[in-house]
Amino acid sequence: MELAQIEALLDSPDPQSRMKAITELRHHEPTIVVPLLIQLTNDREILVRSFAVMGLGYKRNGASFDALVNILAHETDYNIIAEAANSLSKFGDQSLTHLVAIFEQYPHWLVRQSILAVVSELECPEVALHLCSLGIDDSDIIVKQAAIANIISLKNTPRAPEALDMLLQAANDANAETRAIVVGALRHFDDRQAKAALAELRCDSDYRVVAAVLEGLLETQSEEA
Repeated sequence: MELAQIEALLDSPDPQSRMKAITELRHHEPTIVVPLLIQLTNDREILVRSFAVMGLGYKRNGASFDALVNILAHETDYNIIAEAANSLSKFGDQSLTHLVAIFEQYPHWLVRQSILAVVSELECPEVALHLCSLGIDDSDIIVKQAAIANIISLKNTPRAPEALDMLLQAANDANAETRAIVVGALRHFDDRQAKAALAELRCDSDYRVVAAVLEGLLETQSEEA
């Protein structure tokens, strides 16, 4: 679609047309696209704003980075904050300081869950360990379980011992579903302490935890066969 057609759609009162225009912008260069996306981050429709924020993560330059940092500093909708954090992570290491600050600032489960997921892919074990540690101590069970699941990213890093210690402590969590997630994470650590913890969890009082252990044993046997 020609740029003039896209700009006409962006001025449409129909939010579906504006979202279609954002999708069409993927064919154009960041220098053209980013200013248009920045304008749309103030759109009255949250879905349009979300699409624009997402687009800033794919059309990366200095202006889109600054725009995302500004959105994180002033946005009040948690859906947009989470989307902006995800987009900012696509800039790599330069996003880490901002992502940590947002994680520490906003206890909302969607924001923290989103940041835990993207940080685990940035290959910065110190930051991942810090955020997983904060997440495991979170009162929100969704955040806690996301942190436990993302500890797996630390298994082959210098921070593996600390990560394993966190899992061993979480193995005693009062919530059975959380303990079952710990089982899935422990399986990735080739360590005698991890194996001992799994053996103990095999005798857990909740069937979901026991099932998770047995499922892991069956998968291991299948891989070895």
